[in-house]
Amino acid sequence: MNVGAFVCSCGGTCDIDLEGVREGVEDVDVVASSELLCQDGRSAMSKVIDGYDLDQIIATTPDSSCQERIRGLADDHGLHPEATAFVDHRETCSWVHEETAATEKTARLINAKHAGLQEEAVSRTVSAEAGDRVAVVGDADTARALADTADVTLIADGRDFADAEDLGDVEIRRGHVAAVEGRFGEFELVVRAQVTDDCINCMDCVREGPDGMVTEYPVDIHPEAPDGDWVDVCPTDAIELDGVTERVEFDQVVHPDGTARSRSGRIGYYTGPVDAGTIAAVEAHLGGIEKPKFLDLDMDVCAAGDSSQQGCTACVDACPHDAVDRPAIDEVAFDETACQNCGACTSACPTGATKLREPSNERIAREVETLIEGEEESGLFSGGETGIDEQVVAFVCSERAAERLRAYGRRAARHDDVEYPPVLPVEVNCTDTVGEAHAMHALAAGADGVAIVGCGGDCLHSGPDPKAELVRRLNVATRDLGLGERVEFFAPGAGESAAFAESLSEFVEVTLDPTPVPAGEHEATGRIDDGERPNPDFDSHGWTLESVRRILEFSEPKRERIRGLKDFGVMNVNDNCTLTPTCTNLCPTNAIQRTEEGQLQFNHEHCVNCGLCEEGCMEDAITMEDGLDLSLLPEHNDGERWTTVHEDEMMECIRCGKPFTSVASAEKIEAEVGDVVDGLAPDAQHSVFEYCGDCRGRLLFDQGEKR
Repeated sequence: MNVGAFVCSCGGTCDIDLEGVREGVEDVDVVASSELLCQDGRSAMSKVIDGYDLDQIIATTPDSSCQERIRGLADDHGLHPEATAFVDHRETCSWVHEETAATEKTARLINAKHAGLQEEAVSRTVSAEAGDRVAVVGDADTARALADTADVTLIADGRDFADAEDLGDVEIRRGHVAAVEGRFGEFELVVRAQVTDDCINCMDCVREGPDGMVTEYPVDIHPEAPDGDWVDVCPTDAIELDGVTERVEFDQVVHPDGTARSRSGRIGYYTGPVDAGTIAAVEAHLGGIEKPKFLDLDMDVCAAGDSSQQGCTACVDACPHDAVDRPAIDEVAFDETACQNCGACTSACPTGATKLREPSNERIAREVETLIEGEEESGLFSGGETGIDEQVVAFVCSERAAERLRAYGRRAARHDDVEYPPVLPVEVNCTDTVGEAHAMHALAAGADGVAIVGCGGDCLHSGPDPKAELVRRLNVATRDLGLGERVEFFAPGAGESAAFAESLSEFVEVTLDPTPVPAGEHEATGRIDDGERPNPDFDSHGWTLESVRRILEFSEPKRERIRGLKDFGVMNVNDNCTLTPTCTNLCPTNAIQRTEEGQLQFNHEHCVNCGLCEEGCMEDAITMEDGLDLSLLPEHNDGERWTTVHEDEMMECIRCGKPFTSVASAEKIEAEVGDVVDGLAPDAQHSVFEYCGDCRGRLLFDQGEKR
């Protein structure tokens, strides 16, 4: 693929050195520049596209109208519709940094964009069928607005619509909504009413009933209405003060007074105030959904559970959109049409069972590694002077946080005093995308620090302080690794550029010390190279461990056990253990094995701390502790990956000699059921408990033949 980079100074309004940027861009086929790329520069750009037979264009422009012009030019040359990519060299770069820093940062951003494009996923889609049945709860205006496009049922929810007009195309159903179950295309409303469908709307109960307790249309009775003679006026005996319940199916539900089951809502279920956006969303989803596929799933490595035992709950706990649930205690299921691409499940998953397609972990890794430059690279294209002293990787939410940073840049262009350190941005869908693996990798690549820049309390996905716990854990880990605190979360507020600049400057220029880890030398593989793990590359556990090992080449840890890393656990086994194979069978990462010599062994490299072994142990012998214990890694354990955590004498089959269970296990079973099986093999010279399963079966068969 032939790639060209095009750099613009936006008519001289961007304080960057075009020649310096050209010298700093690497690994593309051609770099060209213009003071006004999207206007006068397009003819020259056209010649470059033809001359170098370009397949991909990377251009520096954040402006949507300029981007459209460049896309149009690419289309004129027959390039793929997705063959144009853009870099913001203005609002978040040259307008808020001085020239040397802006020039260097622009070149690095282009290089990172190019590196990321090499890992870009092929577009795929997911779909879900649905009808046009829409339930609107207690809101006549919304029902009326949707009636022309959808099959609308208005659930009265205790309200009286006798005076409502223009509802001729709307079915009005009595009753209060007691619950909303299911998901898009398969919702079920549990509706409870005090009047049955035998009602003929004769109005007798409305006239005779308690004031304010009986609605006129549709006729229904308040759940707290008192009993009395007035109930007997109904000619069809339709009044049921104890209530009647029915379940009604719908494809979508608008419930203004409802409570969202998930913290950020679920597709097809709309709560809160209804506006034009709500109406548009309902109408857009009539008939079903086709949308981009956001996740790659590999459920073979999922640690959710096994054999009716619950294991890892990370993805279910993390998802803010009700797109992951547990159909059974030992499994999880993903509703990919409900997924909103926030990445919360992927950053929480320790095994790589769920991975974000765009940006993938591989793409993020390559962008980070490209942004961070070693001493021999930094400053070469600006006369040896570097404008980026502290290399801080900033994972930036692509939604509100990114827009606010651009707004800060526009404020700076109006000559407001807005300037902050030239952090190195990696755009992510949401800061939920960022987990411990991403931050540790940035530090392993030589970053002095990691800034997570998100929406804060008004995040469209997470709740308040969305990354507070992650930041706390990571700083515990970096302190234990001997790096000091290296991670912070920032939430740029609307119109709060000065506060953001001040807090970021303090973190970059005051809090951080230079890292001991050399920059520009690390290229992650995202795996543990032992040839045994089935997990995909760049799973959180394997990628984090690789990064920690890189850091420890240059840093002296303060503790033997590194705290704060959730994807690592240490197995402790007490004397209750009888070496039953339960834990070895349950472990989803093959981190536990039982030897024929009576040893229970633990592989710390493989353990993702899912807790399944502890949950399933019948003897309550296992306790898991959080943390990465360096002494259990092979490089600190005489090359051994396996550590013995419990030993017991193994019992050998009295007939074939094969070790088949521990002495403790056999004694326990004999004590519990010995009386029950006594006499099954009266002619045998030994107890049935001294035979392995195969030989015991043959023994009992032989004994039966003799009878």
